[in-house]
Amino acid sequence: MIRDTPTGVELDVRVIPRARKSEQAGLRDNAIVVRLAAPPVEGAANDALVACVAEWLGVPRRAVCILSGERSRRKRLSVTGVTADLVRTRLRQ
Repeated sequence: MIRDTPTGVELDVRVIPRARKSEQAGLRDNAIVVRLAAPPVEGAANDALVACVAEWLGVPRRAVCILSGERSRRKRLSVTGVTADLVRTRLRQ
């Protein structure tokens, strides 16, 4: 779910598009649940996901990259400049 890498972390994320608002919504099935207001059309949800995760972790958007699952609800993200401990702390808040 949250793995340290030499440059940051990798996260397993489950996306719920067309939500009322974009927000991090806890854990489910060994993945971080992120609700997105954007629809899954023409990459809008992926752009919203990158922006939401960057804001949530306090990093620039360029630090967040979708490694796999661009066309799926289940995605693997890479975030540079943060640690797994920081992500776990933000999850608890």
